[in-house]
Amino acid sequence: MRRATNWYPRAEVSSMPNLPVVAAVGSTTIASEHRGCNARDLLAEAVLDCLADAGLDDLSPVEHGLASYESDHFNLQMTLGAILQDTIGMTPKPSVRVEGGGATGALALRTAWAHIVSGLCDSILVYGVEKNGRGVSSRTANQLFALSADVDWEFMIGGTYTGFYAAMIRAHMAKYGATEEQFAHVAVRNRRNAGFNPIAQKPMDITVDDVLASLPIAEPYKLLDCSLLSDGAACVLLATADWARAHCPRFSERPPVYFSASGCGTDTMRLGDRYPAITNFRAKREAARQAYHMAGISQPRAEIDVAELYDSYSGVEIQAVEDLGFVAEGQGGPAVADGMFDLDGDMPVNTSGGLLGRGAPVGATGILQAIEVTQQLWESVDPRRQAAGARRGLTDTHAGIASISVVNIFERKD
Repeated sequence: MRRATNWYPRAEVSSMPNLPVVAAVGSTTIASEHRGCNARDLLAEAVLDCLADAGLDDLSPVEHGLASYESDHFNLQMTLGAILQDTIGMTPKPSVRVEGGGATGALALRTAWAHIVSGLCDSILVYGVEKNGRGVSSRTANQLFALSADVDWEFMIGGTYTGFYAAMIRAHMAKYGATEEQFAHVAVRNRRNAGFNPIAQKPMDITVDDVLASLPIAEPYKLLDCSLLSDGAACVLLATADWARAHCPRFSERPPVYFSASGCGTDTMRLGDRYPAITNFRAKREAARQAYHMAGISQPRAEIDVAELYDSYSGVEIQAVEDLGFVAEGQGGPAVADGMFDLDGDMPVNTSGGLLGRGAPVGATGILQAIEVTQQLWESVDPRRQAAGARRGLTDTHAGIASISVVNIFERKD
């Protein structure tokens, strides 16, 4: 079939009268296991946290729900979205369930964004939850993640995402000269950042040598290069500014943060079909191109102040900073090693600790990223991880090996 030509969003931010604001946020702590809690328990905790953040007693004013979780099987419950909507007391209001692998939370936010911009509703609660920590055996987790690949062509010959990611970073190393030491810096920095985040799963004070000496997983990746399996839940209340002012007492206490742009790109499911272009993520570039066009951004490194990137493996962050236009292709490794993306660098990245340090409850991951960026723009995080003077933030999330990629942009306007 003929490949599609470049698509551009129909409008820029300035022509969208119903651009949503972040009215409130909430989450649980992220843990390797929340023993004695199921998915609905975790979500209830996150929603109560969000209600307190909004200054609301209950969800009665909120018009719509949107559920985000990757797998019915991880959570041992089919049609979980309906149960979650019931659990938080939002029946009989409308609800949608969104799923897109690792991009699920970001896709859910993008879907909610479209609901508000289109005028379908003025308020929508986006809630995500996952229990894929220690309560799920490694064998089961590996099987379910492998089933997320192409079952006909990859799963049956032993294809795993760790192997696919390793092949991609090997290609990047061969073409551009990236080193294991460079992407070990990502693992060190993100786990250090997690130490300033009270909800983080696994903050660690480690060195590059610690990463290099950790257990080999899929060469060149080692144990400390790999992100975490997690239990946790998170939610974001999106609304028009008028609705938020009318219904959320705490909204006017903070500078308004707008969900200003969203982009989504895709790529072939099978990594082999991308060969030889496997050094980077085409879908991520496409998602960024759309989001930047919508937000009116032409120089992302100069116009983005803080970013949460999808560091499923340490080397993925090096690839991502290139694909998002923060540095030139092939320059991600040196930029990371030089501290460009550290807390005191030119553009702080993964201030939350990322998937490597904060954790990755899949359906909540993209939502947790949005919460971190929003709180950075509110200037409400621990001062030790605050990005100075942040006005615009970006989240980057993807599914699989970026078969689906989502870039969302948030902006403080006061």
